[in-house]
Amino acid sequence: FDNVILESMDVKTEAFAQLFADYPQHVEEIVRYHLDNVGMSRFEKFRYVYQQILKKPLSEERFQQLCDDFSHLVFEPVVASPFVPGAKEFLERYYRVYDLYVVSATPQEEMQAIVTARRLDAYFKGVFGSPIKKDEHARRIITEHGYDPKTVISIGDGLSDYEAARAVGCDFIARVPPGEPNRFNGLLGVRAIIHDLTGIETYL
Repeated sequence: FDNVILESMDVKTEAFAQLFADYPQHVEEIVRYHLDNVGMSRFEKFRYVYQQILKKPLSEERFQQLCDDFSHLVFEPVVASPFVPGAKEFLERYYRVYDLYVVSATPQEEMQAIVTARRLDAYFKGVFGSPIKKDEHARRIITEHGYDPKTVISIGDGLSDYEAARAVGCDFIARVPPGEPNRFNGLLGVRAIIHDLTGIETYL
């Protein structure tokens, strides 16, 4: 969803910087880890940050506070984010042609609330989020609906999206925004590398 439907990645990046502002000597490293692991759940990132960067114990109470604070910081700005170029047009034109699903690392309830707030519910057959892994969601979608993985395409901006696609045997389209590093060159199963969703139907 982030960086594929809405241009919301900067919102999440800023939230990480704000969340760990009390550790100014580590903020740059934390933000870099976040950006290097696009598509990983915030839950996993928080645990990594405490264990590997801050080298501090993370109590369950503090972990829950981080989760709550992050949701509070990002919800409204994500809802207000603009569409990725071409995304709205694709949804409006093709949601009756293709079965479309959101599979995100954003927590399930939050992801559904964002989709509802943007009035996008009608475009998707299902909206799925963490803590269940993306490959588990993808496998369940394919199995429950009897899709042939060879006819399924995942569109994402992170290696976690690519890895989930490979785990279930479907092709992948990588969205790499202009100016961002391309981590997908030469990877098996990447049907296309695109800057935005303008003309995305030509790859389907």
